[in-house]
Amino acid sequence: MPNFPNPFQGNVDRKMSKAELIQALRIDIAGELEAIFLYDAHVLATDDPVAKKVLADIRDEEKAHVGELMSLLRYLDPNEAEHFASGEGEVKEMLEELGITEPNISGSSVGSLLE
Repeated sequence: MPNFPNPFQGNVDRKMSKAELIQALRIDIAGELEAIFLYDAHVLATDDPVAKKVLADIRDEEKAHVGELMSLLRYLDPNEAEHFASGEGEVKEMLEELGITEPNISGSSVGSLLE
């Protein structure tokens, strides 16, 4: 949840190291995921069509932010990106074992962003 009482909490009085930036991005990703959860709960909790549309749009923008942050994280930490790709491969193998074809919605995957 936000920490509004301290408006300076996010300020850093110096440049962050690469390791600190990577940690900050992980926290940013967690915040975006929390926002997605909250906006989706609001969409599900109302019957107002305008509210549903606006909140769903905001939720989906947060999903785009996750993608942007993940791409930046993969750029800053290629080793971590290899772990992401490895996990993606494991799920693909499980899907194949179950006879499930993975949908190709956007044409890109975690692994494809490594290339």
